[in-house]
Amino acid sequence: MDLNLNDRRVLVTGASTGLGAAAAQQLALEGATVYINGRDQARLDKAAETIAEATTVKPHTLIGDMSKPDDVERVVAGVGDVDILVCNTGGPPPGQFLDMSAKQWNEAHDLLLGSATHLTRAALPSMIKNEWGRVIYITSVAVLQPIDNLILSNSYRSAVTGLCKTLSNNYAGHGVTFNTVCPGYTATERLSSLADSIAAEQNLSRHDVFQQFADNAPSGRLGQPDELAALITFLASDRAAYITGASIPVDGGLHRGLL
Repeated sequence: MDLNLNDRRVLVTGASTGLGAAAAQQLALEGATVYINGRDQARLDKAAETIAEATTVKPHTLIGDMSKPDDVERVVAGVGDVDILVCNTGGPPPGQFLDMSAKQWNEAHDLLLGSATHLTRAALPSMIKNEWGRVIYITSVAVLQPIDNLILSNSYRSAVTGLCKTLSNNYAGHGVTFNTVCPGYTATERLSSLADSIAAEQNLSRHDVFQQFADNAPSGRLGQPDELAALITFLASDRAAYITGASIPVDGGLHRGLL
């Protein structure tokens, strides 16, 4: 299937590892011109080398903290006209409601909802001008089925879903689509960190916690980053032009609801 991504300019944030890096690699394999963003130049360079080995094309690197509006403006300007925006960030710390300080709530807002808002504001005008664009937010299955002990993620990733749905209604007539992808328990550094936190609380091994994660899904296993990346790549293509405002789980069946 030809996804017609040749020469499309793609910005993937949070792409030095994990889901962002997998998405960047898959988009590069389809011929897109890829820019990857992260906060650590050494990690970005390592990701760029890995992608280059897999695709023969080395992505451009743009360092910046997407929770900071000035960094967002600089990074988007470094791309030029963004055709495809994949918004991804790390996750906030786990914990219960009363465990979280006002400072942690504010930081989580800036990390999740703030970054999505600033990135979209910076990239959307050129998409409207060109009458073509794709915005894909990586959220979590937690927006469909909240996960215990992730109050910050449950709250602000759900807010990103509301943002996405509203934008999809407002700008569909300009050839711009907005969708969220909702990974379940996927084998990334973030999941390892969460597993370590749970293991320490419950006096378990990391392996035991990973097994619990896998057992929660009917598939009986963890997801792989390239499985989410495949969906992102399709949503970024011309083939997905009639899909907008959707929140699509990639979770091995973890979400049990009808909608």
